[in-house]
Amino acid sequence: MDMVPLNNQISMPLLGFGVFQITEGSLCEQAVLHALKTGYRMIDTAACYGNERAVGAAVRASGIPREEVFLVSKVWIQDAGYEKTMRSFAKTLENLQTDYLDLYLIHMPYGDYHGSWRAMEELYAQGKVRAIGVCNFLPDRLVDLILSHKVVPAVDQIELHPFCQQKALREVLAQYHIQPMAWAPFAEGQSHIFTNQTLLDIGKSHEKTPAQVILRWLRQEKIITIPKSVHAERIEENFAVDDFTLSPEELDHIGRMDTGHSLILDIPSLAEVHRLHGIRFQQ
Repeated sequence: MDMVPLNNQISMPLLGFGVFQITEGSLCEQAVLHALKTGYRMIDTAACYGNERAVGAAVRASGIPREEVFLVSKVWIQDAGYEKTMRSFAKTLENLQTDYLDLYLIHMPYGDYHGSWRAMEELYAQGKVRAIGVCNFLPDRLVDLILSHKVVPAVDQIELHPFCQQKALREVLAQYHIQPMAWAPFAEGQSHIFTNQTLLDIGKSHEKTPAQVILRWLRQEKIITIPKSVHAERIEENFAVDDFTLSPEELDHIGRMDTGHSLILDIPSLAEVHRLHGIRFQQ
């Protein structure tokens, strides 16, 4: 398992397993359990996904020691602010049946995220979280957060795939030694990504699928990613990306696929702000 050092010197797997939209408890538990048996050692969940309990159950059922599994979760907008974040974090630990997280993230750059960050800095200082970070923070709010607090985020989890490569944002992340982490590495199947001719041609030369080519590209770019599937064969396929290497020319071809904009989540959009603020859940 390839690892990457974060800016606080702890190491994190470059490839993990995501559980976004796997809302059925038993289905989620079985998918995570199969991922762990396949060899994944990082699981990414969130309070608003509604599946932290299933993730925790799978980790316990796997028999893998807790210290060998890198657990990630997130605090949602409705729980932004110091006190709410503290309560949400305690519920996350209860759901996952663990006494610490490896990485805790602010899920969206909305609401009182400064209050959330104060809480997360405190949890980090207490050793209840090994690293803290953010999701979907663009340069302006990211740098504002950095300049307003003591701890620099270790990770920024962002929409990142061949059609949205976040090159400008990644330059800012590099400046502050923040590790990019890609959600939706397959662009949620949009723009015919699985039948894209560039990816098909590269995959053919390595006897790999377009999905495997994307995951290998991210690996070579040192970008953490969290592909999701509930199908055993896909879970295994997504893990099998260590036995080939993309050439500089192939990396360049993928680099040229970038459209320069999001396909899934338009963070600055007022409509998106209203939509995401409207999402409520019971943790």
